Amino acid sequence: MKRTFSSDEFDTNGDGLSSLNSQIPDIAKKSRSEPALPSRVVHVRNIEASDLEAVQLGLPFGRITNFLNLRKKAQAFLEFDLTDSAKQMVDYFSSVPAMLNGRQIFAQYSNHGELRTDPTNRSNQQAHVALAQATDLYEAAQKGGPNCVLRISIMNMLYPVTIDVLHQIFSKFSIILKIITFTKNDKFQALIQAKDSNGAAQAKVQLHGQNIYNGCCTLHIEYSKLQSLTVKFNNDKSRDYTNPTLPAGEGHSLQQHELERMHSNPNLLSLQRSGSNEDYRYDYYSAGAARGRPPSTPGTPGYDMQTGSSHLMSPLQPPSNAYNPVSGVPPPPSPYGHAYGSAHHQISSMHSLPPGHAAAHMHAVHQQSQQQNPHMMSVQNGPVILVSNLNENMTTPESLFTLFGVYGDVHRVKILFNKKDSALIQFATPQQALVAHQNLDHITMFGKQIKVSFSKHQFVQMPKDGSSDMGLTKDFTNSPLHRFKKPGSKNYNNIHSPGTVLHLSNIPSDTSEEEIRNIFSQYGTIKRFKFFEKDHKMALIEMDTIEETIAALINTHNYRLADSMHLRVSFSKSKL
Repeated sequence: MKRTFSSDEFDTNGDGLSSLNSQIPDIAKKSRSEPALPSRVVHVRNIEASDLEAVQLGLPFGRITNFLNLRKKAQAFLEFDLTDSAKQMVDYFSSVPAMLNGRQIFAQYSNHGELRTDPTNRSNQQAHVALAQATDLYEAAQKGGPNCVLRISIMNMLYPVTIDVLHQIFSKFSIILKIITFTKNDKFQALIQAKDSNGAAQAKVQLHGQNIYNGCCTLHIEYSKLQSLTVKFNNDKSRDYTNPTLPAGEGHSLQQHELERMHSNPNLLSLQRSGSNEDYRYDYYSAGAARGRPPSTPGTPGYDMQTGSSHLMSPLQPPSNAYNPVSGVPPPPSPYGHAYGSAHHQISSMHSLPPGHAAAHMHAVHQQSQQQNPHMMSVQNGPVILVSNLNENMTTPESLFTLFGVYGDVHRVKILFNKKDSALIQFATPQQALVAHQNLDHITMFGKQIKVSFSKHQFVQMPKDGSSDMGLTKDFTNSPLHRFKKPGSKNYNNIHSPGTVLHLSNIPSDTSEEEIRNIFSQYGTIKRFKFFEKDHKMALIEMDTIEETIAALINTHNYRLADSMHLRVSFSKSKL
């Protein structure tokens, strides 16, 4: 007869065990050399983890009926409802070396046939709460439900968006169970499974159209047809926050083989798969953002703004004037009393979990995430750019405001008095200055190829009171023509490099094609024109060259077509 834990062997010293049970370490050592017979109880050794983490190790193998975490002894006992489930776990950990919080974990059958714990013991009560919480989360992750999975597309993605970024943003509205990221049609997308549909709905309403960074990385959110996600790997492309036993990738063939065998266990919860045709096949490793990295400040590894060379990104502590992105506030505590998922923020899989994963270190991890939040990272450049090689006979502050205002809210423009082929342009944020630099450097404006570079100035100085600079300096801070003043503006989704096609909007319904052609023909040859079929207020017009398109935009944006209607013009990627 196997010995069981009886209630008189427990106290309230925090271990859950009294001094009468001091022979436990001896039993553990003996069991290493003398394998125990199969049992419903699995003995986990060399584990340093919270109650929730310890339970999560066993849930992928079957239903756990009792649990004991001996933190001071670095041991835990998991009691399954079936011996076969315990066997699955022991077999898996015997064949696959597993690391948790910097320690290699060992699992074996216990010499005890069952766990008989004292229900009045405080530690045991906490363990049962953790068991119920972990089981609830795991079952919710497996079963899913209608409108629990969101499909996210990132528009105007100038900086990469990671799983940790998405988790921090969406965990404000619901407990996030799984995330999968992938690239489809050259667009970075993600599938995010929330614990419940209410939280997913709130996230969709609050975050749709919002920007992760000022002026870029706009969230487009819709419901997925899937009811749950199937995650095979815990790495930087996919994450199951309820299952730390997943391998890091296909390279871990042994782990993957064992997991596939494990999931064939009929005693496990069945996965709820959708019969949808929604395409979510992807490459876990080649998928990702390929549009550069958020630059860092001088003296640190990051993105070299001057040369465009790519280096390792280094998260920085935000400056006092850092912009406030969507996810700038750390996620609130979980309703379970455990910041669920935040402890997983920095993991790639259970096999490479960093130290400090345990709940005892949650405060330090939270502080570090605030200090190294890549959302709050300032770019290397400032908000002012220098534009040189301008056509000094045709360029005005207003023309520069209009053209560069396509990519950010221009506050001030100064054409240099002693060098009138050069100008300083101040944007609302350094990020907008960066976008303008990326799109307008070396374009041809009024017959000359301009050069755009970053200025060391942090603002453009206005002329002193009473002095005149011949109108070369203008303040547009309060201009009503700013395109990005409204948070979540759709203009963030329509930032394109200059091309031969322009998008026209706010056209009066009685305006004819001939009228518009007459306006634009002043600035070049019109090749094609087309009104939108369903909306006569919008149209596309194609010029012969990009230089003509730029001139047309500068001269026709805000053109008065009717008493209260002014034409809106922007670059388009559409083709006629």
